[in-house]
Formats: sequence, structure tokens, C-alpha cells
Amino acid sequence: MTEKNQKSPFVVKGNLEDAERIKYQSNYLRGTILQDLDNELTGSFTGDNFSLIRFHGMYQQDNRDIRTERIKQKLEPLHSIMLRCRLPGGVITTQQWLDIDKFATAKTIYGSIRLTNRQTFQFHGILKKNIKLTHKMLHQIGLDSLATANDVNRNVLCTSNPYESILHQKVYNLAKKLSEHLLPRTKAYAEIWWDDHKIVEKEEEPILGKTYLPRKFKITIVIPPNNDVDLHANDLNFVAIIKNKELIGFNLLIGGGLSIEHNNHATYPRTATDFGYIEIEKMIDVATAVITIQRDWGNRTDRKNARTKYTLERVGIDHFKKEIEIRADMKFKPSYPYKLTTRGDRIGWIKGIDEKWHLTLFIENGRIINHPKYQLKKGIAEIAKNHRGNFRLTANQNLIITSVPENKKLHIESIAMKYGLINKISAQRKNSMACVSFPTCPLAMAEAERFLPKFITKIENIMKNYGVNNRYIVLRVTGCPNGCGRAMLAEIGLIGKAIGRYNLHIGGNRIGTRIARMYRENIKEDEIISNISKLIECWAKEGYKEENFGDFVIRIGIVKPVLDPARDFWK
Repeated sequence: MTEKNQKSPFVVKGNLEDAERIKYQSNYLRGTILQDLDNELTGSFTGDNFSLIRFHGMYQQDNRDIRTERIKQKLEPLHSIMLRCRLPGGVITTQQWLDIDKFATAKTIYGSIRLTNRQTFQFHGILKKNIKLTHKMLHQIGLDSLATANDVNRNVLCTSNPYESILHQKVYNLAKKLSEHLLPRTKAYAEIWWDDHKIVEKEEEPILGKTYLPRKFKITIVIPPNNDVDLHANDLNFVAIIKNKELIGFNLLIGGGLSIEHNNHATYPRTATDFGYIEIEKMIDVATAVITIQRDWGNRTDRKNARTKYTLERVGIDHFKKEIEIRADMKFKPSYPYKLTTRGDRIGWIKGIDEKWHLTLFIENGRIINHPKYQLKKGIAEIAKNHRGNFRLTANQNLIITSVPENKKLHIESIAMKYGLINKISAQRKNSMACVSFPTCPLAMAEAERFLPKFITKIENIMKNYGVNNRYIVLRVTGCPNGCGRAMLAEIGLIGKAIGRYNLHIGGNRIGTRIARMYRENIKEDEIISNISKLIECWAKEGYKEENFGDFVIRIGIVKPVLDPARDFWK
């Protein structure tokens, strides 16, 4: 922290979190990771390295299904690594896909590829002996996992929109540029994982600082009318303003975030605040300004109150806005009007304005693995072998085969049909999502990914019973309150509280601009189903034609809307 920042009235005084010590003493994220890699007595990372490897895109996990049994056998937990790739905009070539598919099969415990709602993929179950091999493989195909976790700017999202391919290319290029600009400058990643030991006389982090950010930071670029990236779940958002089919600039929204802590009223979800319009040319400067303000003013004494949303509430929008203008040497203009109408992916074939076809495949929970009834992983690999182009991973955990020429469409479709990748799927299932949770996530309190498929079948039956099976409710499940499944922006959201128990939230809206309020606390699945059944029955009988579920429960007063989360979320 600079002398100027230490004197700022917006710096939080008090004892620093231990995470700040870890970062400060890490020698720019090196720690003793290399020594830990050489330790064959354990499959885990020890001490500070447990946290530091997250800056390198990895989380240490174990299989919690067998943890107790291993303890009985006097064995340490079956430690492995989850690695999250950096993939701004979610674009990956088909050749890259084939390489990661092959690696997942040969070198991970579970053999799967997991698409995440951060618009990238994760490997789960990498043993310690294969970690460096993983990073080198990614490097060889032009990818890495740097800065996809911990207190840095993470993977930059942008609207997938397969129809507006020309416009998508522009925002995708900007997403890549933002990602590269905001990366840590330390050479630690290259030294540790690529054995790249170049001599550096002096190392520094001009944007992130020696102790990096107080907490994680997330950026999106949104192309209205589709809010498929859930802009209000993110710290910094650029809403594309289009005139005459040309991108002219962005509205800037700051301070979104969904994570809370159960029963901690000092934590709350928050939608992002509109600051105004900026020119394209100022995008990098403004992003740098926001990041450095959060670096300097963010709370380093309490990680639970360290996200940008809390900084914004504490210092005030006017002060934050003025500081952006000073640091970025610009003035905000009034925001342009825009409208959000959708949030999900358009599953199936869509013909783009470039006269090429795009096929969006529904991937339940984003888990790509072969199933007894359909060979999902093998089928996608077969498409990759036959399609010279790109895949796009979406923020809804689906996969798009992009830019298929007219004369190749039937061939790609025949492969998809052969492997069961094109199926009849209800609108409800298409608009439901879960985080990973058990058995690998160390933060999981309740099931999510494994819970969702059968749970949705029950919801589908309820919808059918009340004659609304042609409609859908945006429904999401997270195994804990950290927000990975974005359940706080759902019309129905389940937040894991304990094994088999969830908090039931309702009242978010279809387009993802309203926080859902807690309706029932700490209830089991049968109680959840009973409550949802009654709510859907009421919606079917009393809802206006075309009225969405979330709007209905607000209109008739089942729950009050969350208008000011900092003050009324817990009421």
C-alpha cells in the first residue's frame, strides 16, 4: 500500500487477515510450492502453499465420499487438484479440445471435463505427480490457468451470442485484451510450471500490487438483450451499446456479487450499480482504475466484507465514481438505454448473420463424461475431429459448435445424433443449473450437481400436473452460500445449509436483475418440493398470462422484493 493510500480515509483500519501475510511473504506467489511438489510423502500442499496454488488456478480437494473410510484406515484423504483454465470469452479451438479431452481421460481420476459458469473448463482429480504435466500440456496448446482463482481478476466473461457472430468477435477480442492486461506480472507461474527461469532484476505488480487484491474480482462484457453472463453477479461489467449494428461504447456497472455467509447479516448479495457510459477507447483505463481502487480501498481486515460490493457501499458511489474519473482521466456520460430480455442459451441450431450455423449442445451441469445411455464426451470429441473451427463454452455450462458451413451442417448433426447429444429436453431443465459441490468441493455443505437432475424431474412432474409444463422457472442449486451456482439471481434458488438441507429463495426475475429473498430456511427436499408445488399451483391458477414465476410471487406478496440488499436482504 502506498503512503498516499495509507492516509486515505477509505482504507479500513485494523488487524490484517492472515491471507495478507501469506501474499506479502510469498515472493510474488512462489512460496515453497516447488519444494512441496518434491515431497512424495503426501499428496497435498502444506502451509501457505494451500492458498498460493489458487493464484495458479488450482484448488486442493479430496474425495469426501471416502474421507471417513480413509481415516479409519489411517490414510490421509485422497488429495487431488482441481485446475481451472483461463479462457476469456470461453473460446477454444477444436484441436485444443481434443488435447484436453485426451488428457482428462489419461491423467485425471474422474476422466471428465467440467464446464463451469465462469465460461471455462475444469479438470477434477489431478494427482500431485501429474500437476506440472498438466500445466505443460496446457502451455503446449496455448492455454494456461494463471489467475483463475484467489485475489485477482478471474476469467473474463462475454456474451456467447451465436447469432451476432461479427459483434461477438469484437467483444471477445476485448475480453482477451482485458484478461491479458490485468494478469499478474510475476514470473512465478512460468518458473514453477514451465521450468522457465529467466533472470528478472526487479519484479513488481504495477496494477495488482505486492499483496494483490483484497478478494476475488470478476469482469463481464454483456451484449444486450441477452444477459447470459449474469452481469449482476460480477464486480465490473461492460454493457455493450450498439448503434447501426456497430459497437460504440459501454455502460459501466460496478459492485455485483452473490456470496454471503449463513446468518452473518454483515454479508449480503448485491446487484451492480450503473455508473454511466464510457467510450471504447477508455475501457482498459477504466478497468485499471476500478481494479486499483479496489486494491487500495478494499477491506483487508475481513475477507467476508472484502469484495467490491462492500467497498462501494462503504465509501459511497459518488466517491468511487469520482476516483475512477481521476485515475482513468475521463468523465462519465449518461448511460444509454438498453433492455435485457433473456438469460439462457438457445439450445439447438441457429443460423447466424454470417450465414453459418451454430449448434448449442445442452450439457447438464456442465459435466462432460460418457454416460450409459449416451456417450457425451466421445461424441463431442468426434465433432471436434470433424469440425475445423471453434467451440464456445457458455456461462450456463453449455457448449456451442460455432460457424458450421451449410455443407457441413448435416454431417455435424449426424454425429451429434449418433452419440445422443441432441435430445428432447424440457424448458425447465434447460434453465436449471447447479455448482459442483460434493464430492470434491471442500466448501460444500449440501449436494448440488448430483442432486439437481432427479430434483428437476420432480419439478417437471409438478409443472405437468398444473398444466404449465410448456413454461419454465429459472432454478439453481448451490451447495453452499458462496454463490458459484448464482442461485441468488434465480426465480427459485436453493442454497445448501447442511447435508440434505437447503434455504429456499424465491423472487428473482427472468432476466437476472433482482435478488431472490429467503422464503423457507433449513428445510429438507420433501419440504422443498411441497412448498414449490403449492407455489406453482398458485402461479398456474392466479398468474397473469405470460407472467413469469418470480414476478408473480412478488406481485401477489408471497415475498417482498429485495430493493436495497445492504439493508433489507435479511429482513
